This record gives sequence, C-alpha cells and structure tokens, in this order.
Amino acid sequence: MADYLAVLNSVPLPFARLLGIRLLSAAPDRVQAEMTIREELGTQADMAHGGSLMAFADTLGAWATMLNLPAGAGTTTLESKTNFFAPAPVGVKVLGDCSPLHRGRRTMVWQTRITSEKGRLLALVTQTQMVLEERASAPPRAVDDPAQQR
Repeated sequence: MADYLAVLNSVPLPFARLLGIRLLSAAPDRVQAEMTIREELGTQADMAHGGSLMAFADTLGAWATMLNLPAGAGTTTLESKTNFFAPAPVGVKVLGDCSPLHRGRRTMVWQTRITSEKGRLLALVTQTQMVLEERASAPPRAVDDPAQQR
C-alpha cells in the first residue's frame, strides 16, 4: 500500500509552503490539511482574506488530483467556485477536507469543506481539475544554432 502522504510531501509546492499548509492525511479519495490564518493572509478587519481560503482549497484539490493521475500526467485548475459562510479570524487554524465528486480521464471535480477547529463551516469550494497528458520530450536545443536563438 502506497504512503500517499509521503508521496505528496516529496513534491513540495512553494505556494503551499508560503501559505503554511500542513498535510494531515492523503488518499486517492480524500486529502485533509490545516492552515493557520496568519496576519499576512488576512484583511484589515483581521479576518482571513477569501483568496487565502480559496488558494488553500485549490492546493488540496490539486494534491488530490495528483494522487489519481496516470504516470507522467499533470494537472491544472480549470474552474473554481467558492461559497463563504463564516469568517476565519487571524490566529485561528482552519481545516480542509477534500473529496471527489468526479474522477474522469480528462477532468476531476473536487469539493473542499473548510471548517474551523470547532467544526463550523467557513467555506465550501468546488473545483474542476484538467488532466494534462504527458508530452513527448522535445529534442535538445543547440545553443550555438542562430535560428533557435530568436
């Protein structure tokens, strides 16, 4: 049985690190993580900026898709929709629970529930991820070829 948490931790995402996302569990049908709302992720009202919560969910959906991709394939977000239900004050920890609505060959759709540590629903995000097929490698470029230096 694969250690999916180790698989995701072996592919660091710089933006996830910047947000301070910490993976809690990972499987092809569920990814869970947490993020502390720091001042840098907030608004003037000392609440989480909506974009920080959206980015948190987007990262979980990307990780979940990665666990379901064929070898050599990649992914990118096609669409994302967020409903906000309650604020997340600066200093609190939010939890993300991402599960599939659809896992197909070309697209995958994920739903991420973002809650407070007490279980209050803060946001619900639905996103569509495109499956990017592996591309054949291009031949190496000759550095001294003037035609390729344009």
